[in-house]
Parts: sequence; structure tokens; C-alpha cells
Amino acid sequence: MKAAAFSSPGTPDVLQMMEFDDPHAGAGQVRVRVKAAGVQPFDLALRSGWSPPPGITVQLPQIPGNEFAGVVDQVGEGVTGFAIGSEVIGYKMLTCYAEYVTVDASQIVVKPQSMPWEVAGGLSGAGQAAYTGLKEIGAGHGDTVLIHAAAGAVGTIAVQLAQAWGATVIGTASERNHDYLRSLGAIPVAYGEGLAERVRALAPHGIDAVLDGAGGDALRVSVEWVRNRERIGTLVGFDLAEELGIRSIRSQRSAARLAELADLYEQGKLRLHIRSTFPLHQAADAHREVETGHGRGKVVLTFD
Repeated sequence: MKAAAFSSPGTPDVLQMMEFDDPHAGAGQVRVRVKAAGVQPFDLALRSGWSPPPGITVQLPQIPGNEFAGVVDQVGEGVTGFAIGSEVIGYKMLTCYAEYVTVDASQIVVKPQSMPWEVAGGLSGAGQAAYTGLKEIGAGHGDTVLIHAAAGAVGTIAVQLAQAWGATVIGTASERNHDYLRSLGAIPVAYGEGLAERVRALAPHGIDAVLDGAGGDALRVSVEWVRNRERIGTLVGFDLAEELGIRSIRSQRSAARLAELADLYEQGKLRLHIRSTFPLHQAADAHREVETGHGRGKVVLTFD
């Protein structure tokens, strides 16, 4: 099979098309012919030489990618609920920039018929990170929640989930993305000097919880608004989290959570903006696009 992989860490240029042996489904697994795979900041960090957490092993040449959507073309012994031809969404660590993925059947769900492939390919990573983050900070009915980097892929879904759970959402973003945030139902606020005052003006009764996808100054100023630092969480600023005494949040993934996100999409209560798509052989260009930062929505690789 063809895959985009790297033989040594470095710039996006280290991503090259390579040939690998076709995988085969074992007991309890399916093989999926991939139609789309999301590009995550995690992928960029790994490619550039970042050391992943314990339990994640890089084996060169390494295929990146942790989320995918495609069509089941092989079913292993003992699998029920899926058959050859099933259209699915799934997640698996470090294998998804490839024509085929073998995965435990417990890590896939049925793709809604109305969901485009590029949305399906980009849903799991952003969706499950947003879900995990909001649950860890206890976002729910009656809360006013501030989301940093609200126009990004994770932020886009976090805005919608928080509202679905009964919260009022204020979202930080560059001014060119303010209309986009309004379309999602959030109250937009600009980054930069004076952020604390702007947020206080929008939420005179205070902020109950903060979910951060930006890090830096936006995260530092968040401690001015929320008395209980257990209700401030960051998905990116882990070093700063330790300094400030707030939550470092790492995404927890499950098929049940992914199925809930797919159901919300099917009900028209959740959408994911696709910023751009790239064919698999342009994976390096996709990484460059994500590296620009502050983009709206998700970057996805597509497959013929």
C-alpha cells in the first residue's frame, strides 16, 4: 500500500510517499480502505522530532495520523456489527496517512450517510479532544464558558458541544473569524492587549470555566477570571499549566463518544468546517497549512 511517512524527523519536506506491505485484519479487527484522514497538531509535533508520551512508540519509517474514515474491505474473526462495505469513522494511533488501516472493531463507528468523507475523516481528533476538555472543566448548563482558539477545529466543536450542554460561550479568535463564531452561536472576542477587560465587559457576572487551545498570554490571563483553577484546562500549554496550577488535558477517545458526536452531526446540532483538503501525496503541504496557525476549521487528507 501507499502511505505518507517520514524516515527521520524534520520539516514537512521529510514526509514522502512510500510503499508498505498491505495490512490484514486479525481477530476482532477490520481493515478499512481509507477515504479521508485528519491532520492534527500532534502529527506535526511528532514529525518534527517531539518525543511522544509513554506508551507511544515511533518506528521509522513512521506513518503519522490518528483519525480516519473509510470503507471496510476485510473483516476479522469475531467481528459483529460491521461488514465488507460498511462506511465507518475511526481512530488509531500512528497509521492513518495510508491507503489501508487495520483497527480493532471497538475503535470504529458507522459513518452517517449524510456526512461527507472529509468531515468524517477529521471528526474524531477534534471532536474527542473538545469533548474531553469540556468534561474535565465541568462545562454544563448555566455556565459561561470561555474557549480560546475557538475558530480552530477543536474550538469549533467545543463551542457547539458547550452550547448543546446548556452553556453560554465566549470564544477568542482573530477578528476575521468573528462572524464565523457568531454563526456557531458564540460571542466572539479578539486576542491581544486588553483581552481581560473585553471579556469582563462581555461577562460582567464572571466566567465559570475556560478551555484553552491557544496557550501563551491568553492562558495566563484566564486565571484572572476563574477562581477555581480546576475549571481552567489547556489542551496545548502543558508547561504553563504546571506553573499556573491549572489542568493539563489530554484527549481521551472512545467509540461511544465518537458515536455521540456522529449522532449530533446527523441531528444537525454539530458541524465541522473544513478549511482545506489535500491529496495524500501532498501531506507535506497539508502540514505547512496547519503550521500557519489560527486557521478556521480542519485540514484533511483525501484519498482516491
